[in-house]
Amino acid sequence: MAGAPTKYNEEYNEQVYKICLLGATDKDLADFFNVCEATINNWKNDYPGFLESIKRGKQIADANVADRLYQRALGFEHDSEEIKVIEGSVERVPVKKVYPPDPTSAIFWLKNRQPERWRDKQDVETNGNLNINWNEEKTYE
Repeated sequence: MAGAPTKYNEEYNEQVYKICLLGATDKDLADFFNVCEATINNWKNDYPGFLESIKRGKQIADANVADRLYQRALGFEHDSEEIKVIEGSVERVPVKKVYPPDPTSAIFWLKNRQPERWRDKQDVETNGNLNINWNEEKTYE
């Protein structure tokens, strides 16, 4: 007894790679291919090329974001141009744009890369014993 034929097509491998480069989640993939997420998971299991395309696209997208976050954390500069009116004439003028280090990006990077050193939460170990020492006698009325 066979189930319904699959909607999967070999061309999906290239499509899913490109969609994942844009940051797509599995839910986004399901929406794009007009299937449920369970179908996407089945295709990952049944078609190794499909799974590999997803992994490759997501890894590259994540690496690009990590690179930009790193640049923001350290600060960076790049060549650009601006359009200016000079003596009544419109001209392209080369400029160097400078972006100072961004502390929020640096904190985020460090907290995620070295959480044991940079996270806000501190782990405190207890032995389970609680000693209460009453120095005064309390009276309640």
